[in-house]
Order: sequence, then structure tokens, then C-alpha cells
Amino acid sequence: MAAALLLACGGLIGYGILDTPDKPKPRAVPTAEVTYEVTGKGTAEISYLARSEAGKATVLSAVDLPWKKSVRVPIGKAPNINVILDEKGGEASCTLAIRGRHVQRATAMGEFGRATCTGELPKADGSVG
Repeated sequence: MAAALLLACGGLIGYGILDTPDKPKPRAVPTAEVTYEVTGKGTAEISYLARSEAGKATVLSAVDLPWKKSVRVPIGKAPNINVILDEKGGEASCTLAIRGRHVQRATAMGEFGRATCTGELPKADGSVG
């Protein structure tokens, strides 16, 4: 009987029922909605920052324009979008909006033309930086 009780207690400790130290829970990272948009005609390479990529840019190749995407970006990261036109050139413009407010616009022109739009996310209290 004592052996069975000892085994039961050992099992409970193994499952953490009796030994439940206060472990800090990971805090949710606050984010802000960012809308990236590329207007124009033709195809381009587009890279942008979003929360799901853990701070790494997502790169899309041979994207048919126009293109638009809204994502969540962690506070403290600078949202940005880069556009590179293909060998056919042309003209394309990127725009960046944070929480629905237009922040920046840039235009790429010509063969392998490039444009970058970058912004600053407001803090949770609404201030910038």
C-alpha cells in the first residue's frame, strides 16, 4: 500500500500537479496594423515585414501588380516595404499606412527600378518612437 501511494505521489509530481512553481507566462507582443500597397502595371519583387515572420522580411517574386496586404507588425519594429521592378521596367509606387494613416509613398521607375517605404510604429499610448 505504501509503495502504491509513493508511486502515485511520484506520478503527480511528474505531471506537475503537486510541484507547480509560478512560471511567468510569455507576454503578448503588442502590434499595430500596417497596410502595404504597390500600384502600377507589370511584375515586381516585393519584400515586407510582418509579425508572423518573427522580424524577417517576407519576399515575394514575380508579383502581378497592383498588390495590397494588411499585416500586424510588432511595436518596436520599423515596418517597411521594398519594391524591385523586373527587366521590363515600367513604374510602380509603394505606399505604407499605419493604423489607417498614410505614412510614406515612393516610386520605382525603369529597368530594375527600386522603391522603399518605411515608417515608425506608434507606441501603445499613441506616441511615436
